[in-house]
Amino acid sequence: MKKVTQKELELILQEGEGYLIEFKEKLSSIDQEIVAFANGSGGRVLIGVQDDRTVKGISLSNKLKSQIQDIVNNCEPQIRIDLQELDSILVIHVWPGSEKPYHCSSGFYLRVGPNSQKMKRQQIIEMFQTEGKIRFDELVNSKFQYPEHFSSIKLDQFLQTAGISSSISEPDILCNLGIAEKQGGKVIVNNAGILLFAKDLEKQYYHATVTCALFKGKDKVNVIDRKDFNADLVSNVDDAMMFLKRHISVRYEFDGSPRRIEIPQLPFEALREAVINAVVHRNYFEKGANVMVEIFEDRVDITSPGGLMSGLKESDFGKKSVLRNPLVASLFHRLGYIEKMGTGIYRMQNLMKEAGCPPIQFEFTSFFTVTFPIGKVEKSSGKSSGKSSGKIMELIIENPRVTIPELAESLSITERAIEKQIRKLREENKLQRVGPAKGGHWKILL
Repeated sequence: MKKVTQKELELILQEGEGYLIEFKEKLSSIDQEIVAFANGSGGRVLIGVQDDRTVKGISLSNKLKSQIQDIVNNCEPQIRIDLQELDSILVIHVWPGSEKPYHCSSGFYLRVGPNSQKMKRQQIIEMFQTEGKIRFDELVNSKFQYPEHFSSIKLDQFLQTAGISSSISEPDILCNLGIAEKQGGKVIVNNAGILLFAKDLEKQYYHATVTCALFKGKDKVNVIDRKDFNADLVSNVDDAMMFLKRHISVRYEFDGSPRRIEIPQLPFEALREAVINAVVHRNYFEKGANVMVEIFEDRVDITSPGGLMSGLKESDFGKKSVLRNPLVASLFHRLGYIEKMGTGIYRMQNLMKEAGCPPIQFEFTSFFTVTFPIGKVEKSSGKSSGKSSGKIMELIIENPRVTIPELAESLSITERAIEKQIRKLREENKLQRVGPAKGGHWKILL
Protein backbone atom coordinates (compact mmCIF):
# COMPACT_ATOMS: atom_id res chain seq x y z
CA MET A 1 0.00 0.00 0.00
CA LYS A 2 1.31 3.46 -0.92
CA LYS A 3 2.92 5.43 1.90
CA VAL A 4 1.41 8.72 3.02
CA THR A 5 3.45 11.82 2.12
CA GLN A 6 3.63 14.95 4.27
CA LYS A 7 1.43 16.80 1.81
CA GLU A 8 -1.15 13.99 1.81
CA LEU A 9 -1.12 13.97 5.61
CA GLU A 10 -2.01 17.66 5.68
CA LEU A 11 -4.91 17.01 3.31
CA ILE A 12 -6.12 14.03 5.40
CA LEU A 13 -6.08 16.16 8.56
CA GLN A 14 -8.09 18.84 6.79
CA GLU A 15 -10.72 16.43 5.48
CA GLY A 16 -11.07 14.38 8.67
CA GLU A 17 -12.17 10.78 9.13
CA GLY A 18 -13.89 8.91 6.35
CA TYR A 19 -14.52 5.49 4.86
CA LEU A 20 -10.76 4.90 4.43
CA ILE A 21 -9.41 6.99 7.32
CA GLU A 22 -9.66 6.57 11.11
CA PHE A 23 -8.05 8.78 13.80
CA LYS A 24 -6.96 7.28 17.13
CA GLU A 25 -5.28 9.08 20.00
CA LYS A 26 -4.23 5.75 21.57
CA LEU A 27 -4.37 2.05 20.78
CA SER A 28 -7.76 1.47 22.40
CA SER A 29 -10.11 -0.62 20.22
CA ILE A 30 -7.87 -0.40 17.14
CA ASP A 31 -8.54 -4.11 16.54
CA GLN A 32 -12.13 -3.19 15.66
CA GLU A 33 -10.94 -0.56 13.18
CA ILE A 34 -8.42 -2.90 11.59
CA VAL A 35 -11.00 -5.67 11.19
CA ALA A 36 -13.53 -3.20 9.73
CA PHE A 37 -11.02 -2.00 7.12
CA ALA A 38 -10.01 -5.58 6.25
CA ASN A 39 -13.69 -6.47 5.72
CA GLY A 40 -14.06 -3.49 3.40
CA SER A 41 -11.73 -1.79 0.93
CA GLY A 42 -8.80 -1.40 3.30
CA GLY A 43 -7.83 1.88 4.95
CA ARG A 44 -5.49 3.73 7.30
CA VAL A 45 -5.52 4.17 11.07
CA LEU A 46 -3.58 7.26 12.20
CA ILE A 47 -2.37 6.78 15.79
CA GLY A 48 -1.70 10.04 17.64
CA VAL A 49 -4.56 12.05 16.13
CA GLN A 50 -7.74 13.00 17.99
CA ASP A 51 -11.22 12.84 16.47
CA ASP A 52 -11.21 16.63 16.14
CA ARG A 53 -8.07 16.31 13.89
CA THR A 54 -5.73 17.63 16.58
CA VAL A 55 -2.33 15.97 16.35
CA LYS A 56 -1.34 14.89 19.86
CA GLY A 57 1.42 12.62 18.70
CA ILE A 58 2.54 9.33 20.19
CA SER A 59 5.82 7.97 21.36
CA LEU A 60 7.08 5.77 18.58
CA SER A 61 8.94 2.76 19.85
CA ASN A 62 9.54 -0.87 19.06
CA LYS A 63 7.32 -1.75 22.04
CA LEU A 64 4.41 0.14 20.45
CA LYS A 65 4.92 -1.58 17.11
CA SER A 66 5.09 -4.95 18.86
CA GLN A 67 1.82 -4.21 20.68
CA ILE A 68 0.11 -3.41 17.38
CA GLN A 69 1.41 -6.58 15.78
CA ASP A 70 0.14 -8.64 18.73
CA ILE A 71 -3.30 -7.05 18.35
CA VAL A 72 -3.35 -7.88 14.64
CA ASN A 73 -2.18 -11.45 15.27
CA ASN A 74 -5.19 -12.00 17.53
CA CYS A 75 -7.55 -11.19 14.64
CA GLU A 76 -8.70 -14.00 12.38
CA PRO A 77 -8.00 -14.81 9.62
CA GLN A 78 -4.58 -13.21 9.36
CA ILE A 79 -4.70 -9.55 8.35
CA ARG A 80 -1.96 -7.81 6.42
CA ILE A 81 -0.78 -4.41 7.68
CA ASP A 82 2.13 -2.06 7.06
CA LEU A 83 3.43 0.49 9.60
CA GLN A 84 4.69 3.94 8.66
CA GLU A 85 6.20 6.61 10.92
CA LEU A 86 5.32 10.13 9.88
CA ASP A 87 6.55 12.84 12.28
CA SER A 88 4.91 11.94 15.63
CA ILE A 89 2.12 9.93 13.98
CA LEU A 90 2.09 6.20 13.38
CA VAL A 91 0.11 5.20 10.27
CA ILE A 92 -1.28 1.66 10.17
CA HIS A 93 -1.97 0.71 6.56
CA VAL A 94 -4.63 -2.05 6.53
CA TRP A 95 -4.91 -4.06 3.32
CA PRO A 96 -8.34 -5.19 2.06
CA GLY A 97 -8.71 -8.86 2.95
CA SER A 98 -9.14 -11.75 0.55
CA GLU A 99 -10.43 -14.10 3.27
CA LYS A 100 -13.45 -12.15 4.50
CA PRO A 101 -15.10 -11.95 6.93
CA TYR A 102 -12.48 -11.04 9.58
CA HIS A 103 -13.12 -10.75 13.29
CA CYS A 104 -11.40 -9.74 16.52
CA SER A 105 -12.09 -10.81 20.09
CA SER A 106 -15.16 -8.56 20.34
CA GLY A 107 -16.77 -9.63 17.06
CA PHE A 108 -17.08 -8.82 13.36
CA TYR A 109 -16.91 -5.19 12.22
CA LEU A 110 -17.62 -3.34 8.99
CA ARG A 111 -16.76 0.15 7.85
CA VAL A 112 -19.90 2.26 7.33
CA GLY A 113 -19.00 5.77 6.22
CA PRO A 114 -16.53 7.24 8.75
CA ASN A 115 -17.44 4.71 11.46
CA SER A 116 -16.75 1.07 12.26
CA GLN A 117 -19.91 -0.76 13.23
CA LYS A 118 -20.36 -4.20 14.71
CA MET A 119 -21.94 -6.52 12.19
CA LYS A 120 -25.29 -8.12 12.91
CA ARG A 121 -25.93 -11.81 12.46
CA GLN A 122 -27.57 -11.43 9.03
CA GLN A 123 -24.73 -9.22 7.79
CA ILE A 124 -22.20 -11.86 8.83
CA ILE A 125 -24.21 -14.59 7.09
CA GLU A 126 -24.51 -12.53 3.91
CA MET A 127 -20.76 -11.83 3.87
CA PHE A 128 -20.01 -15.52 4.30
CA GLN A 129 -22.35 -16.25 1.40
CA THR A 130 -20.93 -13.49 -0.78
CA GLU A 131 -17.38 -14.60 -0.16
CA GLY A 132 -18.23 -18.20 -1.01
CA LYS A 133 -17.43 -19.50 2.47
CA ILE A 134 -20.94 -21.00 2.66
CA ARG A 135 -22.07 -22.82 -0.46
CA PHE A 136 -25.77 -23.32 -1.00
CA ASP A 137 -25.42 -26.69 -2.70
CA GLU A 138 -23.52 -28.15 0.28
CA LEU A 139 -26.14 -27.18 2.89
CA VAL A 140 -29.01 -29.42 4.00
CA ASN A 141 -32.70 -28.59 4.26
CA SER A 142 -34.25 -30.04 7.41
CA LYS A 143 -37.69 -30.00 5.74
CA PHE A 144 -36.56 -32.37 3.00
CA GLN A 145 -37.12 -35.98 4.04
CA TYR A 146 -35.54 -38.97 2.37
CA PRO A 147 -37.02 -41.06 0.78
CA GLU A 148 -40.43 -39.34 1.03
CA HIS A 149 -39.46 -36.25 -0.98
CA PHE A 150 -36.81 -37.94 -3.14
CA SER A 151 -37.38 -39.15 -6.73
CA SER A 152 -35.72 -42.48 -7.41
CA ILE A 153 -36.93 -42.22 -11.01
CA LYS A 154 -34.91 -39.04 -11.57
CA LEU A 155 -31.88 -40.68 -9.98
CA ASP A 156 -32.20 -43.74 -12.24
CA GLN A 157 -32.37 -41.47 -15.30
CA PHE A 158 -29.28 -39.63 -14.08
CA LEU A 159 -27.32 -42.85 -13.51
CA GLN A 160 -28.25 -44.18 -16.92
CA THR A 161 -27.25 -40.97 -18.69
CA ALA A 162 -24.02 -40.65 -16.71
CA GLY A 163 -23.15 -44.31 -17.24
CA ILE A 164 -22.97 -45.06 -13.52
CA SER A 165 -23.69 -48.53 -12.18
CA SER A 166 -26.64 -48.92 -9.83
CA SER A 167 -25.43 -52.21 -8.34
CA ILE A 168 -25.09 -50.75 -4.82
CA SER A 169 -27.84 -49.37 -2.60
CA GLU A 170 -29.42 -46.02 -3.37
CA PRO A 171 -28.17 -44.34 -0.14
CA ASP A 172 -24.62 -45.49 -0.94
CA ILE A 173 -24.92 -44.11 -4.47
CA LEU A 174 -26.04 -40.73 -3.08
CA CYS A 175 -23.14 -40.67 -0.62
CA ASN A 176 -20.67 -41.55 -3.38
CA LEU A 177 -22.04 -38.72 -5.53
CA GLY A 178 -21.47 -36.33 -2.61
CA ILE A 179 -25.11 -35.32 -2.31
CA ALA A 180 -25.98 -37.15 0.90
CA GLU A 181 -24.54 -38.53 4.12
CA LYS A 182 -25.73 -40.98 6.74
CA GLN A 183 -26.42 -39.61 10.21
CA GLY A 184 -27.89 -41.68 13.02
CA GLY A 185 -29.42 -44.20 10.64
CA LYS A 186 -30.93 -41.47 8.45
CA VAL A 187 -29.96 -40.35 4.95
CA ILE A 188 -29.48 -36.58 4.87
CA VAL A 189 -29.66 -35.12 1.36
CA ASN A 190 -27.97 -31.77 0.66
CA ASN A 191 -29.26 -29.01 -1.60
CA ALA A 192 -27.41 -30.30 -4.68
CA GLY A 193 -29.38 -33.53 -4.37
CA ILE A 194 -32.61 -31.64 -3.81
CA LEU A 195 -32.10 -29.41 -6.85
CA LEU A 196 -31.64 -32.41 -9.13
CA PHE A 197 -33.70 -35.18 -7.57
CA ALA A 198 -36.60 -33.71 -5.59
CA LYS A 199 -40.03 -35.12 -6.48
CA ASP A 200 -41.48 -31.60 -6.36
CA LEU A 201 -38.76 -28.95 -6.53
CA GLU A 202 -41.34 -26.17 -6.59
CA LYS A 203 -42.36 -27.04 -3.01
CA GLN A 204 -38.75 -27.11 -1.84
CA TYR A 205 -37.23 -24.17 -3.74
CA TYR A 206 -39.65 -22.10 -5.81
CA HIS A 207 -36.83 -19.72 -6.75
CA ALA A 208 -35.00 -22.44 -8.74
CA THR A 209 -37.43 -21.65 -11.55
CA VAL A 210 -36.21 -20.79 -15.05
CA THR A 211 -38.57 -18.24 -16.59
CA CYS A 212 -38.67 -18.05 -20.40
CA ALA A 213 -40.41 -15.22 -22.24
CA LEU A 214 -40.89 -14.10 -25.83
CA PHE A 215 -41.46 -10.37 -26.32
CA LYS A 216 -42.82 -8.44 -29.26
CA GLY A 217 -40.26 -5.89 -30.42
CA LYS A 218 -37.13 -4.85 -28.54
CA ASP A 219 -38.56 -3.96 -25.11
CA LYS A 220 -40.19 -5.73 -22.15
CA VAL A 221 -43.68 -4.50 -22.93
CA ASN A 222 -45.75 -6.99 -24.86
CA VAL A 223 -45.30 -10.64 -23.85
CA ILE A 224 -46.21 -13.08 -26.63
CA ASP A 225 -45.35 -16.30 -24.77
CA ARG A 226 -44.11 -17.17 -21.28
CA LYS A 227 -43.31 -20.40 -19.50
CA ASP A 228 -41.95 -21.15 -15.99
CA PHE A 229 -39.97 -24.36 -15.55
CA ASN A 230 -39.08 -25.87 -12.17
CA ALA A 231 -39.08 -29.66 -12.34
CA ASP A 232 -35.38 -30.10 -11.56
CA LEU A 233 -32.22 -28.36 -12.76
CA VAL A 234 -31.56 -30.75 -15.64
CA SER A 235 -35.15 -30.59 -16.88
CA ASN A 236 -35.11 -26.81 -16.47
CA VAL A 237 -32.19 -26.58 -18.89
CA ASP A 238 -33.81 -28.95 -21.40
CA ASP A 239 -37.19 -27.19 -21.20
CA ALA A 240 -35.60 -23.76 -21.64
CA MET A 241 -33.81 -25.03 -24.76
CA MET A 242 -37.10 -26.35 -26.17
CA PHE A 243 -38.59 -22.90 -25.64
CA LEU A 244 -35.66 -21.26 -27.45
CA LYS A 245 -35.84 -23.70 -30.36
CA ARG A 246 -39.57 -23.08 -30.67
CA HIS A 247 -39.12 -19.32 -31.01
CA ILE A 248 -35.71 -18.76 -32.63
CA SER A 249 -36.19 -18.30 -36.38
CA VAL A 250 -34.55 -20.79 -38.71
CA ARG A 251 -33.52 -20.45 -42.34
CA TYR A 252 -32.99 -23.36 -44.68
CA GLU A 253 -30.31 -24.18 -47.22
CA PHE A 254 -29.81 -27.05 -49.67
CA ASP A 255 -26.57 -28.76 -50.62
CA GLY A 256 -28.05 -30.61 -53.60
CA SER A 257 -29.71 -33.38 -51.61
CA PRO A 258 -33.42 -33.40 -50.82
CA ARG A 259 -32.71 -33.07 -47.10
CA ARG A 260 -32.79 -29.45 -45.98
CA ILE A 261 -30.14 -27.90 -43.74
CA GLU A 262 -31.59 -25.87 -40.86
CA ILE A 263 -29.57 -22.84 -39.78
CA PRO A 264 -30.92 -20.99 -36.71
CA GLN A 265 -30.44 -17.26 -36.23
CA LEU A 266 -28.27 -18.09 -33.21
CA PRO A 267 -26.26 -21.30 -32.65
CA PHE A 268 -28.26 -23.47 -30.26
CA GLU A 269 -25.11 -24.93 -28.70
CA ALA A 270 -23.99 -21.44 -27.63
CA LEU A 271 -27.42 -20.69 -26.16
CA ARG A 272 -27.40 -24.04 -24.38
CA GLU A 273 -24.00 -23.28 -22.84
CA ALA A 274 -25.33 -19.98 -21.52
CA VAL A 275 -28.48 -21.57 -20.07
CA ILE A 276 -26.42 -24.27 -18.34
CA ASN A 277 -24.06 -21.66 -16.88
CA ALA A 278 -27.00 -19.58 -15.65
CA VAL A 279 -28.61 -22.57 -13.91
CA VAL A 280 -25.44 -24.15 -12.51
CA HIS A 281 -23.67 -20.99 -11.31
CA ARG A 282 -26.56 -18.84 -10.09
CA ASN A 283 -26.72 -17.59 -6.50
CA TYR A 284 -29.39 -19.82 -4.93
CA PHE A 285 -29.28 -17.82 -1.71
CA GLU A 286 -31.07 -15.07 -3.65
CA LYS A 287 -34.74 -16.02 -3.49
CA GLY A 288 -36.21 -12.89 -5.03
CA ALA A 289 -35.24 -13.59 -8.64
CA ASN A 290 -35.23 -16.39 -11.22
CA VAL A 291 -32.96 -17.32 -14.07
CA MET A 292 -34.46 -15.47 -17.05
CA VAL A 293 -34.34 -16.47 -20.73
CA GLU A 294 -35.78 -13.58 -22.74
CA ILE A 295 -36.21 -13.43 -26.52
CA PHE A 296 -36.51 -10.06 -28.23
CA GLU A 297 -36.59 -9.01 -31.86
CA ASP A 298 -32.91 -8.05 -31.84
CA ARG A 299 -31.40 -10.23 -29.10
CA VAL A 300 -31.66 -13.02 -26.55
CA ASP A 301 -30.85 -12.17 -22.92
CA ILE A 302 -30.00 -14.92 -20.43
CA THR A 303 -29.74 -13.57 -16.89
CA SER A 304 -28.66 -15.30 -13.69
CA PRO A 305 -28.94 -13.92 -10.12
CA GLY A 306 -25.46 -13.43 -8.69
CA GLY A 307 -22.59 -11.49 -10.25
CA LEU A 308 -18.94 -12.48 -10.37
CA MET A 309 -17.68 -14.54 -7.47
CA SER A 310 -15.72 -12.74 -4.78
CA GLY A 311 -12.09 -12.24 -5.70
CA LEU A 312 -12.76 -12.10 -9.44
CA LYS A 313 -12.59 -8.95 -11.53
CA GLU A 314 -14.18 -8.37 -14.92
CA SER A 315 -10.73 -8.74 -16.48
CA ASP A 316 -10.58 -12.27 -15.01
CA PHE A 317 -13.81 -13.28 -16.73
CA GLY A 318 -13.26 -16.20 -19.07
CA LYS A 319 -9.71 -16.70 -17.78
CA LYS A 320 -10.26 -17.90 -14.21
CA SER A 321 -12.93 -20.29 -13.00
CA VAL A 322 -14.46 -20.17 -9.51
CA LEU A 323 -17.45 -22.44 -8.92
CA ARG A 324 -20.30 -21.02 -6.85
CA ASN A 325 -22.02 -24.43 -6.68
CA PRO A 326 -19.26 -27.04 -7.12
CA LEU A 327 -21.46 -30.06 -6.31
CA VAL A 328 -24.10 -29.04 -8.85
CA ALA A 329 -21.35 -28.39 -11.42
CA SER A 330 -19.89 -31.84 -10.74
CA LEU A 331 -23.25 -33.53 -11.35
CA PHE A 332 -23.76 -31.68 -14.63
CA HIS A 333 -20.22 -32.62 -15.63
CA ARG A 334 -21.04 -36.30 -15.05
CA LEU A 335 -24.02 -35.90 -17.39
CA GLY A 336 -21.83 -34.39 -20.09
CA TYR A 337 -23.62 -31.04 -19.91
CA ILE A 338 -20.36 -29.38 -18.91
CA GLU A 339 -17.35 -30.56 -20.91
CA LYS A 340 -14.47 -28.75 -19.23
CA MET A 341 -14.69 -26.37 -16.31
CA GLY A 342 -13.98 -22.77 -17.25
CA THR A 343 -14.15 -23.20 -21.05
CA GLY A 344 -17.80 -22.28 -21.60
CA ILE A 345 -17.17 -18.61 -22.42
CA TYR A 346 -14.66 -19.43 -25.14
CA ARG A 347 -17.00 -22.09 -26.57
CA MET A 348 -19.88 -19.62 -26.82
CA GLN A 349 -17.72 -16.96 -28.45
CA ASN A 350 -16.27 -19.40 -30.97
CA LEU A 351 -19.68 -20.85 -31.85
CA MET A 352 -21.04 -17.36 -32.50
CA LYS A 353 -18.03 -16.50 -34.64
CA GLU A 354 -18.30 -19.72 -36.66
CA ALA A 355 -21.99 -19.02 -37.27
CA GLY A 356 -21.19 -15.51 -38.53
CA CYS A 357 -23.14 -13.91 -35.65
CA PRO A 358 -22.23 -10.70 -33.78
CA PRO A 359 -20.10 -11.20 -30.64
CA ILE A 360 -21.74 -11.94 -27.31
CA GLN A 361 -22.06 -9.11 -24.76
CA PHE A 362 -21.66 -9.60 -21.00
CA GLU A 363 -22.96 -7.46 -18.14
CA PHE A 364 -21.88 -7.81 -14.51
CA THR A 365 -23.94 -6.36 -11.67
CA SER A 366 -25.62 -8.24 -8.84
CA PHE A 367 -26.88 -10.25 -11.82
CA PHE A 368 -24.92 -11.82 -14.65
CA THR A 369 -26.39 -11.27 -18.12
CA VAL A 370 -25.31 -12.80 -21.43
CA THR A 371 -26.71 -11.04 -24.50
CA PHE A 372 -26.79 -12.76 -27.88
CA PRO A 373 -27.36 -10.09 -30.58
CA ILE A 374 -29.50 -11.29 -33.47
CA GLY A 375 -28.13 -10.21 -36.83
CA LYS A 376 -30.24 -9.36 -39.84
CA VAL A 377 -31.29 -12.81 -40.97
CA GLU A 378 -34.32 -13.48 -43.13
CA LYS A 379 -36.94 -15.29 -41.09
CA SER A 380 -38.30 -18.47 -42.57
CA SER A 381 -41.87 -18.43 -41.16
CA GLY A 382 -42.47 -21.65 -43.05
CA LYS A 383 -40.69 -20.29 -46.12
CA SER A 384 -37.16 -21.00 -47.17
CA SER A 385 -34.38 -18.57 -47.92
CA GLY A 386 -31.27 -18.78 -50.09
CA LYS A 387 -31.26 -19.50 -53.81
CA SER A 388 -34.59 -19.66 -55.65
CA SER A 389 -34.15 -23.32 -56.55
CA GLY A 390 -33.51 -24.19 -52.92
CA LYS A 391 -36.60 -22.26 -51.89
CA ILE A 392 -38.69 -24.10 -54.42
CA MET A 393 -37.46 -27.51 -53.28
CA GLU A 394 -38.19 -26.61 -49.67
CA LEU A 395 -41.79 -25.70 -50.48
CA ILE A 396 -42.22 -28.83 -52.56
CA ILE A 397 -40.97 -30.97 -49.65
CA GLU A 398 -43.59 -29.35 -47.45
CA ASN A 399 -46.34 -29.75 -50.08
CA PRO A 400 -45.66 -32.00 -53.11
CA ARG A 401 -48.92 -30.83 -54.72
CA VAL A 402 -48.03 -27.14 -54.59
CA THR A 403 -48.80 -25.29 -57.85
CA ILE A 404 -46.65 -22.89 -59.80
CA PRO A 405 -48.93 -19.91 -58.96
CA GLU A 406 -48.73 -20.86 -55.28
CA LEU A 407 -44.92 -21.06 -55.47
CA ALA A 408 -44.78 -17.66 -57.16
CA GLU A 409 -46.99 -16.10 -54.48
CA SER A 410 -45.03 -17.68 -51.63
CA LEU A 411 -41.66 -16.53 -52.97
CA SER A 412 -42.87 -13.15 -54.28
CA ILE A 413 -41.47 -13.76 -57.76
CA THR A 414 -43.11 -14.24 -61.18
CA GLU A 415 -44.58 -17.51 -62.43
CA ARG A 416 -42.19 -17.31 -65.35
CA ALA A 417 -39.21 -17.27 -62.95
CA ILE A 418 -40.68 -20.30 -61.12
CA GLU A 419 -41.08 -22.19 -64.39
CA LYS A 420 -37.48 -21.41 -65.30
CA GLN A 421 -36.15 -22.73 -62.01
CA ILE A 422 -38.31 -25.87 -62.19
CA ARG A 423 -37.11 -26.56 -65.72
CA LYS A 424 -33.53 -26.27 -64.48
CA LEU A 425 -34.18 -28.64 -61.57
CA ARG A 426 -35.76 -31.20 -63.88
CA GLU A 427 -32.80 -30.97 -66.29
CA GLU A 428 -30.48 -31.62 -63.34
CA ASN A 429 -32.59 -34.69 -62.40
CA LYS A 430 -33.42 -33.20 -59.02
CA LEU A 431 -37.15 -32.84 -59.62
CA GLN A 432 -39.80 -34.91 -61.39
CA ARG A 433 -43.43 -34.33 -62.15
CA VAL A 434 -45.67 -37.31 -61.43
CA GLY A 435 -49.09 -37.32 -63.10
CA PRO A 436 -50.80 -34.56 -65.08
CA ALA A 437 -50.33 -30.83 -64.60
CA LYS A 438 -53.64 -30.76 -62.75
CA GLY A 439 -54.02 -33.41 -60.08
CA GLY A 440 -50.43 -34.62 -60.17
CA HIS A 441 -47.57 -33.94 -57.75
CA TRP A 442 -43.86 -33.19 -57.59
CA LYS A 443 -41.20 -35.72 -56.56
CA ILE A 444 -37.76 -34.84 -55.27
CA LEU A 445 -35.08 -37.09 -56.78
CA LEU A 446 -31.84 -38.20 -55.03
